[in-house]
Amino acid sequence: MNYKLLMIALPAIIAGSYSSVNAQKVTLDYYFNHEVHKAASGKIERYHYLWDGKANSGFSIFGDAFKRAGATLDTLNHAPTISNLKGTAIYIIVDPDTEKESPDPNYIGQKDINEIAAWVKSGGLLVMMANDSANVELPHFNNLAEKFGMHFNNDLQNHVINDDHFEDGAIITTGNPIFKTAGKIFMKDACSISITGPAKSALKNNNGAVIIAVAKYGKGTVFAVGDPWLYDEYTNGRLPASFENDKAANDVAGWLIGKVSPVK
Repeated sequence: MNYKLLMIALPAIIAGSYSSVNAQKVTLDYYFNHEVHKAASGKIERYHYLWDGKANSGFSIFGDAFKRAGATLDTLNHAPTISNLKGTAIYIIVDPDTEKESPDPNYIGQKDINEIAAWVKSGGLLVMMANDSANVELPHFNNLAEKFGMHFNNDLQNHVINDDHFEDGAIITTGNPIFKTAGKIFMKDACSISITGPAKSALKNNNGAVIIAVAKYGKGTVFAVGDPWLYDEYTNGRLPASFENDKAANDVAGWLIGKVSPVK
């Protein structure tokens, strides 16, 4: 045995093994949100909230934040079950489709709720990102949220008319335990969240409305926010310099990774 070569290779072998064993998998739903449009080529393709989507509507920057926190990324194109969520540490459902957005939307049904709740109870971390009521299918999404003491309200918080009124979407996050580096974020046209039972407020806007809520459920955690605000348009530097959504993406990803149970 060439011990010299072994000693050179050993650190890389150990690092690779550590990474594969300890990396948390973050799975993004591609089933309840499955928006499509016709590309310039004429091909019908998905375009909203994609890990690899680098247009304004993509989640590539948020995905990169998870990778920097040591996670691996995955997607789920089917209805969630305990079986196909096995090995997933964080499951993210963003902006479920309405009939306006999809000719045949996949609504969250009771079986889906049972499967997701069982997975959370066993230690999973569920992220629910809503939107204003004109752009998200709230009734079925709320059936899931209410399982954890949360309800997305049919209202419009932080309404921003246009780019001349960015400050209407401002929320100060200085001192908030989720936002360790971001002191001011931008979130526009969000819905507020009513909370009961195990759910607690994690962030309120300047009017005192709950915008982010967190709930413990069994061994797991649910993180709910009234808007899918970390897509690339608002994390890529387009906002005025006073807003720190780019830092917030890292803060949120790091906070979520820190809350997960050991990989199942």
